Amino acid sequence: MTGIDWEEPFCGEGNNCFRLGTGSEGRAYIAVAGQEGRYLADSREALRALIAEIKAGKADHLL
Repeated sequence: MTGIDWEEPFCGEGNNCFRLGTGSEGRAYIAVAGQEGRYLADSREALRALIAEIKAGKADHLL
């Protein structure tokens, strides 16, 4: 997708792969690898906060 710089896929067990990307307009993107045309977008600050909360264990109950 043009305008989004995608990182290499992050793959967990069972080949569940996600990609993170950023755009020049300050947006951050998350997509399933291979489905980059269907993404979740928010600000880079929101992505940073999401990652910090996940690292802090706030989503562990989903595992």
